[in-house]
Amino acid sequence: MAKNKKIEVRGIDIVLYEDNKEDFISLTDIARFKNPAEPKDVVKNWMRSRATIEFLGLWEQLNNPDFKGVEFDPLLYEAGSNSFTLSPSKWVETVNAKGVVSKLGKNGGTFAHKDIAFEFASWVSASFKLYLIKEFQRLKEDENNRLKLEWNLQRTISKINYQIHTDAIKANLIPKEITRQQASFVYANEADLLNVALFGITAKEWRENNPDQKGNIRDYATLEQLVVLSNMESINALLIQQGLSQSKRLIQLNKVAITQMKSLIENSAVKKLK
Repeated sequence: MAKNKKIEVRGIDIVLYEDNKEDFISLTDIARFKNPAEPKDVVKNWMRSRATIEFLGLWEQLNNPDFKGVEFDPLLYEAGSNSFTLSPSKWVETVNAKGVVSKLGKNGGTFAHKDIAFEFASWVSASFKLYLIKEFQRLKEDENNRLKLEWNLQRTISKINYQIHTDAIKANLIPKEITRQQASFVYANEADLLNVALFGITAKEWRENNPDQKGNIRDYATLEQLVVLSNMESINALLIQQGLSQSKRLIQLNKVAITQMKSLIENSAVKKLK
């Protein structure tokens, strides 16, 4: 059960709570409007009426699959007679009612589903019922507004976290500038030259760092990286024709990789291909 809540109606504090998304309102508190000293007697007098028993029985039939209809019939037959009395606890015990609840302790008393509570309020006072409905609706609107605010806050936080995550991925995708030491190395083949320019490591270094992975470094490349790699292969061929040394080509290709990766990771057309 949810924590008890309160609304004020005509100067009277009325306790209510929510159980399985159903609202229950204190009949005892409503009864204080008619008899502040003995509210329990007001509830019992209401339950003596045949019309009340018919209403309670119909509510249980519509909402409670465990309602004991056989035990209900004798109560309905006796209801309205001068000798008939019925307490909320006896009603619950006899017919296994779910719409009425007796609670002990602080903020205890007789509670009922809002459908039943509003019916009881009508019997107590038509004007009081209208004020009760108004305050109840105000409470539910406040709760809905708070839930919307919490949902929007969670949605905003999710967006921020997604952007942080996305930015982190982008930062890892963009190649780092080639160091002097990397530029001074002599690479065994042009494939490794391109690997270092784009990924920052050779194929052998990748295998050593990823012993449990099958395939090679390019098998795990992103779509953007594969696009840039294809462009770099063409550019490298032109640089070779121009007679540039391997170290100079590495520096040039690394600059191309950085520039193109920055552009591609923001390109919506590439995102649609994924």
